[in-house]
Amino acid sequence: MHRLEVPAPTALPFVIGTFEQVGPLSRASFPHRHTFYEIVHVTGGSGSHVLDMARQPLRPPHLCVITPGQVHHWEDVRDLRGSVVLFTDDFLLDHPADRDRLRRLSERPWTTLSAAEDDSTGRLVAELAHEYERGEDDWHTVLRALLHVLVVRAGRLPQTPAAVPAPPARAGSVAEEFTMLTSRVDLDLWSVQAYAEHIGVTPGYLTEAVKAATGRTPSELVRQARAAEAKRLLARTDLTVRQVADRVGFTDAAYFCRFFRREAGVSPGDFRRHGESVERPFL
Repeated sequence: MHRLEVPAPTALPFVIGTFEQVGPLSRASFPHRHTFYEIVHVTGGSGSHVLDMARQPLRPPHLCVITPGQVHHWEDVRDLRGSVVLFTDDFLLDHPADRDRLRRLSERPWTTLSAAEDDSTGRLVAELAHEYERGEDDWHTVLRALLHVLVVRAGRLPQTPAAVPAPPARAGSVAEEFTMLTSRVDLDLWSVQAYAEHIGVTPGYLTEAVKAATGRTPSELVRQARAAEAKRLLARTDLTVRQVADRVGFTDAAYFCRFFRREAGVSPGDFRRHGESVERPFL
C-alpha cells in the first residue's frame, strides 16, 4: 500500500512530475495499491500496464486514472515517458463532484489520445507542473482549478474499451452507489449502517461489495469522507468547531476533535490556522 507522504501534517497533498522526477515507485513492476489518486499521461515507451488484473499494452499517447484501492503495476516497460499527477482526496475540497468523475474515469482506465487530445492534455499538464514548481502566492488554489479542468476534460474524451473485469453485477452496483453517495454531504450519512439502510442492503453485504470493488472497507471511506468534509468546512466557512462537528455527524465536539486529529494529524483549530502550507509533498 503506497501513501502520499508529506513533510508535515499541513503540507499540500499534491505532487506532479515526470516518471523520472517522481521516482521508481511511479513505474513499479510489482502489484500495489495507493491511498491517493493518480492520473498518468503516457507520451512514450513500450510494455504493458496492468490494472485490476487487466493488461493494457502501451501504444502512446495514453491517459490513465487510478483511484485509491485499485491494484496496478507496470510490466516489461522500456523508455517509459510522460507525467504523473498524484493527489489525495483532501485536495478535492473545492470540487467534491470530481470524486465521482474520477471514479467513472477509473472504470475506463486506458484512454488512447488523438494527436490533438494529446497536445491539449500535455499543455494542461505542463501548466500544472509549472505552477507546482514555482510555488507562488495562492498556488494551491491555482493547482486545484487546473486539476479540476484536467478531470473535466478527461471525462469528455471518447471512451477506449476497457478490459477491466467488473465485480458481480449486484455487488458492483452497490459499491458504485456507495462511492457516489460518499460525495453527497447533503444526505447526512455518516455511518456504514446509515449508508447500508439508504442503499437497502445489510452492513455486511455493503462491506463485502465495497471491499471487492475498491480494496478498502466502507468504514475507511466513510471516515475519509467525514474528514474531507470537515476540512472543507474549516477551510471555507466561518463555522465554529462545534458547528463543524455537528455538520459531519458528531454530537460531541471533543470526540470530533480527537477524530479529526487522528485522521488529519492536526487539531481542527491548527488546521484552520495553517491548513495550507508552502511546503511541498514527496513520495
